[in-house]
Amino acid sequence: MAKAELMDFDKALELFEPVLGFEVHIELNTKTKMFSDAPNPANSENQGAEPNTQITPVDLGLPGSLPVVNEQAVKFAISLGLALGCEIAPSSRFARKNYFYPDLAKNYQISQSDEPIAHDGNVEVELPNGRVFQVSIERAHMEEDAGKLTHVGGSTGRIQGAEYSLVDYNRAGVPLVEIVTNIIYGAEGDAPELAKAYVSTIRDIATALGISEAKMERGNLRCDANISLTPRGSGKLGTRTETKNVNSLRSVERAIRYEIQRQAAILAKGGTITQETRHWHEDTGVTSAGRPKSDADDYRYFPEPDLLPVQPSIELIEELRAALPEAPAVRRRRLKDAWGFTDLEFQDVLNSGLLVEVEETVAAGAAPAQARKWWTGEIARVANQAGVDASSLVSPLHVSELIAMIENGELTDRLARQVLEGVVAGEGSPGEVTTARGLVVVSDDGPLIAAIDEALAAQPDVLAKIRDGKVQAAGAVIGAVMKAMRGTADAARVRELVLERAQQQ
Repeated sequence: MAKAELMDFDKALELFEPVLGFEVHIELNTKTKMFSDAPNPANSENQGAEPNTQITPVDLGLPGSLPVVNEQAVKFAISLGLALGCEIAPSSRFARKNYFYPDLAKNYQISQSDEPIAHDGNVEVELPNGRVFQVSIERAHMEEDAGKLTHVGGSTGRIQGAEYSLVDYNRAGVPLVEIVTNIIYGAEGDAPELAKAYVSTIRDIATALGISEAKMERGNLRCDANISLTPRGSGKLGTRTETKNVNSLRSVERAIRYEIQRQAAILAKGGTITQETRHWHEDTGVTSAGRPKSDADDYRYFPEPDLLPVQPSIELIEELRAALPEAPAVRRRRLKDAWGFTDLEFQDVLNSGLLVEVEETVAAGAAPAQARKWWTGEIARVANQAGVDASSLVSPLHVSELIAMIENGELTDRLARQVLEGVVAGEGSPGEVTTARGLVVVSDDGPLIAAIDEALAAQPDVLAKIRDGKVQAAGAVIGAVMKAMRGTADAARVRELVLERAQQQ
C-alpha cells in the first residue's frame, strides 16, 4: 500500500475548513435478537458461544420464517433517543435496505429509512480544552447487525490475499441503533478531539442507560467518521470520505486527523477526493480506500412488508423519559466537584476512559484520590502491557477492597501490586490472594527487631554513621530489612525501629 502524502495539520487548517459527520452504531444488550428469539451475543450473558450456534431460521433468512420485533429493543431505542434530546416519532416503520451482505443471509438488512424512531436531537459535548460543543442529531433508527466474516490464509486478516472466508451468523440480527448527526461545522482545529469526545459521550449515555455494554473493542459500539474539507471562503461543501468501524476512542481521533492531512495534500495540488469508504489501520495509523460510497437511492429502500409500524404510546414515552439518568456533562461536573479533583486530575480520568470504574470504586468505599491513582496508574499499566481494556482485568469492588487493605495497614503499595497481579490472574479476591501468597504486612515488632539487629550487625559502618546522627545512612539497613521480610514490613515502622535499635547497640 503506497504511503499517502500528508499536509501539516496546521497548514491544512489555514487552507480548509473541516466538515464532520458521525454515524455511531450501538449494539443493544437485550437477551434476544432484534427480530428472533435467538440469544443475543451482545448481552454479556451470551458471549463466547461457538460460531453459528446462536441462530434461528429468521437469522438465516430461511423461506417461511417471519421477523417479530423485540419489544425491549424498541424501549431501549426510545430511551436512547430521549437521552439524545430527540423527538420520538408517534409512528415509525421498518424498511428493507437492499444491499449484498455476504454475512447477512437475507441479502438485505431490516433497518429504518425515512421514518426513524427518533429524530431532531442535540448532544452537549465537552472537549478536553473546556470548549463545549453542541452536536445536532439528525436521527436515531433501529436496525439489525450483520454476521461476521473471518478471512483465512492471508497475512492481513482481510479478504485480499485470503484463501477462503468463514461466516459466523451469531451476530446476524443483533439489535442496533444507529445515531446519525447532522453536518458539523465550526470544529476547526478541535475536529479530532471533538470526534473522540462525541463518541465518548455517546458511550457514556449508552452505559448510563444500561442498554449496551458499549465496549468498542468488542464491537458493541462502532463509529463511521465522515470528513470533508471546504476551501476557505468558497462556501462549497467538499467531497466526503467515510472511515468505517473505527474501534477505539484514540483511533477515532487519529483517523480524523489523518484524513484532514491526506485530503488537504490532495486538494492543494489540484486533485479531487473520491467519495468512498476508508479503512483505518491501527498498526500503521493510516486509512486505505474501501469501496465507492453509495447514496440512499442505491439501497432501494422500501417498507418491510412483514412488520407493522412501531407506535409507542405517550404514556410509555413519558415513563421512559422519567427514568432517564442525568446527562453525561452534568454527571461529570457533579463527580468532579464531589471528588475534589483539579481540572488536570479529572481530565486524567476522562482521558483514561475509566470514569465509570473510578466512580464505582468510590461508591464501594474507596477514597477518590486512591481510586484514581490505582485505575489510571498500575491497573492501566498492566492493561496496556497486556493489550486489553483495563475494565476487563479487575472489578471496582476488588479495587476498593485492595485500597481498604492499604488504608488499614494490611498491605503496602508494593505488596498491593503483587496482590493485584494475583487478582488479575484469577486467584481470587484481594483478601484471598493476600492469604494464599502470604503477603500481609508484618505487624509484630519481634520479627522486625530480629531482622534489624541482624542487618545492623552486618553493616557496622552504617551503624556507626547512624549513631553519629547521619540518619540518611539508615536507608541501607531499611532496604536489607525489607528484603529479608520479602516486602511484608511497613517501611515507616522499620525506619523508626532502625533508628531506635541503633542507639541501643
